[in-house]
Amino acid sequence: MHPHAIDGLIFDLDGTIYLGEHLLPGALEAIPALRAAGKRLLFVSNNPLSLPRLYAEKLTHLGLPTRPDEVITSGCVLGSTLARHYAALRLYVIGEQSLKSELEAYGLALVDALPDADPRQVIDPRGIDAVVVSFDRTLDYRKLNIAYQALLNGAHFFATNADKACPVPGGSIPDAGATIAYLEHISGRKLELLAGKPSPLMLETALERMELPAEHCMMVGDRLETDMRMGQQAGMATALMLTGATTRAQAQVAENPTDYVVESLAELPKIAGVIPVVG
Repeated sequence: MHPHAIDGLIFDLDGTIYLGEHLLPGALEAIPALRAAGKRLLFVSNNPLSLPRLYAEKLTHLGLPTRPDEVITSGCVLGSTLARHYAALRLYVIGEQSLKSELEAYGLALVDALPDADPRQVIDPRGIDAVVVSFDRTLDYRKLNIAYQALLNGAHFFATNADKACPVPGGSIPDAGATIAYLEHISGRKLELLAGKPSPLMLETALERMELPAEHCMMVGDRLETDMRMGQQAGMATALMLTGATTRAQAQVAENPTDYVVESLAELPKIAGVIPVVG
């Protein structure tokens, strides 16, 4: 039992609230109950493929009305951070067009940002100030080599997220973590800046948006190494969902056990101290 009252809940999305285009069990009951009780809610995702506005629209379409300012992604955290501290850098992005467009919207300069760039085009690594690694389903050897050469030439090394895999209906697919590991291995370089969970950047952004102290918040997610780790590092209550990437067996042997292990989101109102209204 967490010692503090839970006034706000921070939810992961993929594997926690929904999987693919379908809400997970209990979401349609739990989220409205928490809102009705006055709990502050925030949704965070390491997946940078959509803007917060589009995630909010998806949640709303699925039956959970959500405002854009209630969603934070690794892409928007990275974009705002780079715009504040690295605005002059020329970025080479291993990522999809949605992320490139988002970074450009923050006023950042991208190398090879056009989706119709000639695949035979040779890019001078000396014109790249920073490599940005993200979830990219169009990853190929050309992209890896350009990033590799730029890192050897001294470019900064940033990433939206370091998830090994992304949950999808029926299993999972490779995510940015594998690309980061590949580039670290062959270049001898280490990632310098991570925007997504469990990064302090994501944590600071989330708590600022919640306007609550960490000890009065609960982190709800399906991954030990990102969701739960971020919550525990901040001193939040933590609720591990068994609806995504983590099994009960893995939860039982975790080095840092979570406060709660939850099979359905329907359990959360009780955990958060919400008394259901009868009648």
